Amino acid sequence: MRNDLAELTSLNRDYINSVQNSDVKRFDEILAEDFYCSNPDKSLVDRWGFLKQTAVPVTIRNLEAYDVNIRIMGDFAIIHAATRYTTADGEQGSGRYTDCWARQNGRWLAVSAHVSR
Repeated sequence: MRNDLAELTSLNRDYINSVQNSDVKRFDEILAEDFYCSNPDKSLVDRWGFLKQTAVPVTIRNLEAYDVNIRIMGDFAIIHAATRYTTADGEQGSGRYTDCWARQNGRWLAVSAHVSR
């Protein structure tokens, strides 16, 4: 379980960095084929829609996750965390997310995300 925790901690960091840097390539590597995301605007996007929206550079900066809670249940894991960031206007913003991960063919892949602000 320690190796799983370390791997999921690293993947969570990659996920946040990929949001901040519009890193479609990294998301393509870590998202399951049947990935879905619930966006803050209440829209639901599939993997392709998520990659498309990720390709658009974000206007926020200094995105960071904190209060990260990783719960591992065999070949399934849930990551709850809070975020803070700076908006384009220089204001401080915050949110929360819940990501679900599944071990598929020996690899942890994100299968679901829910983001709120």
